[in-house]
Amino acid sequence: MHGAQRIASLNRAARQAGISASQSLADARALYPALTVQQADEIADAKALNALARAAERYTPWVALDPDGGLYRGGAGLWLDISGCAHLFGGEEALVDDLLARCAHAGYQARAGLAGTPGAAWALARLETRETPAAILPPGMRPSKRVATLSLAGLRLEDEIVERLERMGLRRVGELYNLPRAPLVKRFGMEIVRRLDQALGAQEESLSPRRPVPAYMTRRAFAEPIGRAEDIDAALAHLLGPLCDMLEKAGQGARQLVFSLYRVDDTVARIVIGVSRPNRDPAHLHRQFREKLAEIDPGFGIEVAVLAAPLTNPLALKQPDMAGRQSAKAKPVNELVDVLAGRLGPDAVNRLLPVASHLPERACREQPVESALDKKQDWQKPVRQPLRPLQLLVQPLPIDVMAPVPDGPPVLFRWRKRQYEIAKAEGPERISPEWWHGAGRAPYTPPLSADIRDYYRVEDDDGTRFWVYREGLYRPDRPPAWYLHGFFA
Repeated sequence: MHGAQRIASLNRAARQAGISASQSLADARALYPALTVQQADEIADAKALNALARAAERYTPWVALDPDGGLYRGGAGLWLDISGCAHLFGGEEALVDDLLARCAHAGYQARAGLAGTPGAAWALARLETRETPAAILPPGMRPSKRVATLSLAGLRLEDEIVERLERMGLRRVGELYNLPRAPLVKRFGMEIVRRLDQALGAQEESLSPRRPVPAYMTRRAFAEPIGRAEDIDAALAHLLGPLCDMLEKAGQGARQLVFSLYRVDDTVARIVIGVSRPNRDPAHLHRQFREKLAEIDPGFGIEVAVLAAPLTNPLALKQPDMAGRQSAKAKPVNELVDVLAGRLGPDAVNRLLPVASHLPERACREQPVESALDKKQDWQKPVRQPLRPLQLLVQPLPIDVMAPVPDGPPVLFRWRKRQYEIAKAEGPERISPEWWHGAGRAPYTPPLSADIRDYYRVEDDDGTRFWVYREGLYRPDRPPAWYLHGFFA
């Protein structure tokens, strides 16, 4: 930066030596000649911060990367919204103490700020000068009283604005409280007023979590770390019941479930399953997890288990019969699809979706069964159901045919160096060109011989039945082409 190497981040010992972030390396070594430095690696730092964010989800599902701290603005940070979560750890102070202890165990020199507004928490975490690594705003205390003694850098302002304010003799946040706002806005812009109001709670501040927070989630913390497969399976069963109850009350069914296991070494193991249709049957969902539970490495033990349903769809209640039994018409098929998708992978099990095309090879398309059911697409039953082969080739294969002119069925054909003599034939079934794929002129007139198909169902002397077609009509300048398109049973 500006032709000199500068300090990106530093530890507590460096701060005590008078070194600061963004200071040139030459000036830092002038203050402390024995300074040890290491080249900054932005990519590795970002990966480590994301790993720390995943580990912090043991406390709350709402975890976001700090956009204002930055990896190279005095140290990276995380936002944690612990609203409604603190009682699970014995209170706010106990949660913060546990968080900082885990950071220290992982090798991080962390500080924490806890307040009713994101701006005040950010300022307390970075600028509080007390010896304890945690700065917690007591319940009932207004942020304005605690933040007033902090430097202006706690407002997350640009360095240039902070320097200009300091030249005016303003060095603490509290010194801005009674100043008229119009001159401040005129000289420094709206940013200084916005940041001040956000810190004091006069203006809302929205922060986006690292990933969407699931609407339906259950959690269990263990008094002692677990590691046996039986205990993990029992924990999953314990979480599935309440989660399915939540889904039933909301009229929803799970399409995807995520089972997160937080180990004592601050790492996370996750299992993700999906189902073909919305489901809230605990027994069926448990079976989907069972094969993948054996792959979990508990490490030194698992302390917290979280089960979430990030993807759900509406699932209406079904009316039971007089005996109290639910209809199970499609249940075996759905369960089979879910089992196959769990074993082979979600992209290995496909279903066919209809496509608006008269051509048999274009009349459907494959799509993974999980994503295919996001939008309901039904096959329309035609007025007259034509006969179609059970085995349809992906692409028609050209064959050599002998047939009466102009539109008689094949007498024999040759395919793959073998000759087939036709004993029986039915047809033709004519499929015309798709007029909506024309050149755009109106009215569209299809060519006389191009793309018109006449399909025949033929059977050879051995009883093998084929589906063949002639493309185009007989013309003196261009004979039609014949193709094999499928096989009947």
